[in-house]
Amino acid sequence: MRNIMEIIKKRESVRTYDENRPIEGEILAQLKEIIQGKQVGPMNNKIRFRLLDMGKVSGQELRKLGTYGIIKGARFFLLGAVEDKEGSLEDYGYCLEKLVLQATALGLGTCWLSGTFRRSSFARQIEITPEELLPAISPVGYPAGRKRFVEKLFKAGTRSDKRKPWEKLFIGSDGLLPLPPEEAGKFKEVLEAVRLAPSSGNLQPWRIIRDEDGDFHLYLKGKREGKRPEGRIDSQKIDMGIAMCHFDLVAEERELKGGWARIEALKDSEPPLGDLEYISTWKEKEKA
Repeated sequence: MRNIMEIIKKRESVRTYDENRPIEGEILAQLKEIIQGKQVGPMNNKIRFRLLDMGKVSGQELRKLGTYGIIKGARFFLLGAVEDKEGSLEDYGYCLEKLVLQATALGLGTCWLSGTFRRSSFARQIEITPEELLPAISPVGYPAGRKRFVEKLFKAGTRSDKRKPWEKLFIGSDGLLPLPPEEAGKFKEVLEAVRLAPSSGNLQPWRIIRDEDGDFHLYLKGKREGKRPEGRIDSQKIDMGIAMCHFDLVAEERELKGGWARIEALKDSEPPLGDLEYISTWKEKEKA
């Protein structure tokens, strides 16, 4: 993908699709090729994706599939499965968001769905195993010319066109005060891409602390005690992966070399602000 910031700004949630405009053969072929490629997240979990063509689903099965009236007119859906392991939800969010942005670059509309679809019915379409999760899906297609009332209602309810200000999301090396945009230097646009990332309910639960060494520590706002119940889908962990994806893609385009790594010493430490759950750290590679 080129001009990734433009693609990030262009992407929006599309809930109503043009039923009379099928995806062109060449575009569909490119989309399938992208999906069939290797999909591994920064925490090394592999995700297998499938492009579900509703036009090829039997009538009996089609009646079982549904998005509770949220999505209309979509013929294709992006589905994925990942083993239920540590970091799997973050990796799923990372990989699906990358596919969503690639679809946007092809001129297609998408919409993240985590709780508003019949999970078990879609899971059968990807032949999910007992060890796997289907955390989220997305329709894919061309947006309809006019938005339905339910679409406008969802947008207003989630305030999806609003984002938290910079100072609420990015924190300086003391772990307490906001990181001023001018002090972000060459990473200013990278962090802005994170700020613009979509999230469940538009809550933007990520916080990033930049330490004295220039490393970026990603945290989840609202620390939860104990482990996630087996089989439960934590949408905020998916959001973390989406934020990581935006960070990586813009950093790569700006030729800022580095990557995500989990620092075990930070996993159980208490950050100065409290109420934060450590996720991962982006470290810049030393230049030769």
